[in-house]
Amino acid sequence: MENKVNYSERTINDFKTSLEGYGWIVYENAIEPDFIDIINNDIYDGYIRRRNIQIKNGISANMDGTLHHLLERDNFSIPLLERMYCDNEITQYFGGKYILNGMNGVIHSKQEHPYLSNMHRDIRTFVSETKLLLQMIITLDDFTLQNGATRFLSGSHKSALKPDEEYFFKHADRAITPKGSIILFDSNLWHAAGENLTSMPRRALTLGFTLPFFKPQMDYPRFLGYDFVAGLKPELRQIIGYNARIPADLNEYYQPPHLRMYQRDQG
Repeated sequence: MENKVNYSERTINDFKTSLEGYGWIVYENAIEPDFIDIINNDIYDGYIRRRNIQIKNGISANMDGTLHHLLERDNFSIPLLERMYCDNEITQYFGGKYILNGMNGVIHSKQEHPYLSNMHRDIRTFVSETKLLLQMIITLDDFTLQNGATRFLSGSHKSALKPDEEYFFKHADRAITPKGSIILFDSNLWHAAGENLTSMPRRALTLGFTLPFFKPQMDYPRFLGYDFVAGLKPELRQIIGYNARIPADLNEYYQPPHLRMYQRDQG
């Protein structure tokens, strides 16, 4: 595989060539080790809270180690987005502005088989012409064959047909890469988490980015609070979706252009 580069040496051509041919690319040495430690500390507390809700609501089966919607006011998430990792690549992919669709995580342990281990792709509707969703994995531990490095069936993003599972598990490539790497992949690409055979968890963040008119997994501006936008840089307001909100009443709808919930430059 030739779709692995050092983050500091990456080029837009690397990104375009790999995404078109393979459907995915790996950037090594992207996230600072100290920041990885902060993220890993935060996600354990976040997991306990989310796991309790999963159990209380009766949906805990096959969701071991999964964490959804980690974008919060007081954890690692805002500093992560402020770093604007791969902003040029994501902007190029969509041909313009984009927003966060979801910020999730996984703590993949031995003998845990979450739904992410099934062969799947992250969008149900196959659309090859318009780019709707780009996925990002941030490796919080080394990804190895032993601990379940993600499987990607290179090139499968080009076809609407679902591959045969036996063929997938025989021919899929493995994202073997050290912690602190970023993996970007086309949402049409068929992939699956591998099985962790070690005694240590394999942790990762999974982020999705979409065109601004695409509905996100959660209403992040409303969740964080409309007042929260005052302390954000313009770039962060854009990514979180503060420029692509839906009016809830006529007063919010009838506003001068610069105060409108959905800004005119969102496409």
